[in-house]
Amino acid sequence: VLRVGGTAGMVGPALFAVVFILQNVVRTDDDAIAEPVSALSIGEYGWVQRLNFVVLGVLLLLFAAALHRGVASSRLGWVGPTLFSVAGAGLLVAATFSLDRDETGVIYDPSFHQVGGMMFFGGTALGLIALSRRLARDPQWRDLSRYSLGAGIASIAGGVVINALAIPDDAPLHGEAGLIQRIIVLAFIFPALITLGHRLRRLSVY
Repeated sequence: VLRVGGTAGMVGPALFAVVFILQNVVRTDDDAIAEPVSALSIGEYGWVQRLNFVVLGVLLLLFAAALHRGVASSRLGWVGPTLFSVAGAGLLVAATFSLDRDETGVIYDPSFHQVGGMMFFGGTALGLIALSRRLARDPQWRDLSRYSLGAGIASIAGGVVINALAIPDDAPLHGEAGLIQRIIVLAFIFPALITLGHRLRRLSVY
């Protein structure tokens, strides 16, 4: 179980990143600087990104379950893995309820896609912070405690920046919203998940 979960924690984020980056390269109907990753779920080839959401969501759920078993238990230690599960479920919500474009080309959310996004970003960021306390109590994980905490705090800080300075239409960094989102994911969230997955997989052989 730990080996499978650790592999899921490593492969899921890496595969998701490769798929959306390749789409940014080959698709001509997307602006990776201004538009969020979710914009790739719109259009003729939107099914690729929706499937990408589903795959990462399922793998994140597997990873969360294995992580709960692989780290020494503690009071409220269930919070971190549970928040990761919320993040995984959020990706399934995002896959089910896609963004769309109006007749002028402006992206909008016709249903619950933003709810899924908040579940993912909030779940991973807060999950990393909550998990850091549990990691600190386990000698096999203690060295990753501060990293998990730092990655979670950085992700929250990035979320504050993007919501205050990029997402509103009149925000000064509105034209760079997609870039900021990708930095948060590729610099903070995904490296932390992959690092935790690698440690979980390594411990599974002992």
